Amino acid sequence: MKEANIPANPVATSSHALDRRVFFALAFTLVVWASAFSAIRLCLQSGAYSPGHLGLLRFLVASCTMLIYCAFFKVRLPEKRDIPTFILLGFLGVAVYHTALNFGQVTVGAGAASFLISTAPVFTALLATFFLGERLRLWGWLGIGLSLTGIFIIAVGKTDHLEFDPNALLIVLSAFVASIHMIINKGVLKRYSALESTTYSILCGTVFLLIFSPGLWQAIQHAPPKVTLAAMYIGVFPAALAYVSWAYTLSRLPASQTASYLYVTPGLSILIAWGWLGEKPTALTLLGGMLALLGVIIVNLLGKVR
Repeated sequence: MKEANIPANPVATSSHALDRRVFFALAFTLVVWASAFSAIRLCLQSGAYSPGHLGLLRFLVASCTMLIYCAFFKVRLPEKRDIPTFILLGFLGVAVYHTALNFGQVTVGAGAASFLISTAPVFTALLATFFLGERLRLWGWLGIGLSLTGIFIIAVGKTDHLEFDPNALLIVLSAFVASIHMIINKGVLKRYSALESTTYSILCGTVFLLIFSPGLWQAIQHAPPKVTLAAMYIGVFPAALAYVSWAYTLSRLPASQTASYLYVTPGLSILIAWGWLGEKPTALTLLGGMLALLGVIIVNLLGKVR
């Protein structure tokens, strides 16, 4: 995932079967995206990398990975008229999204962060209502209310008692920015494949992250090898390879069906964080997360006027 971004795919297929290859591609994507939150948390807790350095290192690795992919598969260059749009997509979907997410995860646990990011479709529904003329049913507004309630509970439920964590708002900002990114990307994907759009967005976004370049080389030299490997992991796998497997899954299954599987990502994130980092979720985090996720499901399944 971009931890919780849902890319579209214009390719329609007639087969809806979850065969073995599709199953493994989907499972790989979900597990890798879910693991990204723990890997980010590990890097930040070590103190070896600042949130800015981590974001830049991750997307330098991701950019190199995507360039290698483009060289092998001869991905076409973007048209000049679309370059400003890709610059905007990179700024929002890479620079702002991941900077806010990294700074937020300094204090917010991996499981809680995954729940907060999963609310992006709710913000997308709100933006589509105001800017694209789409309509929501009463169920849709109820789902939005549930998700916002869940967000509030997560923000004040860092421990088993009420304690507001302002960094949770940075992760909510990431979810909101992801929703804007999806609205803009909707038009771009009519002319470009999902892989092309993501490649150009990653490259443009990495340029913005170069603002964090001072001190990065020194940080790499002094960081424990396992931490640097974790940073490279989130660049190669969640930011690049998992996107390829996601695109393959989308080419075999309807987008709506494929996107529904993303609802398991927060649960996977909690299990991975528990096993990898020893982060046991609080009761309030679980309650808020379930409400936020329930709201997203209601908005997507019952809330939109068909």
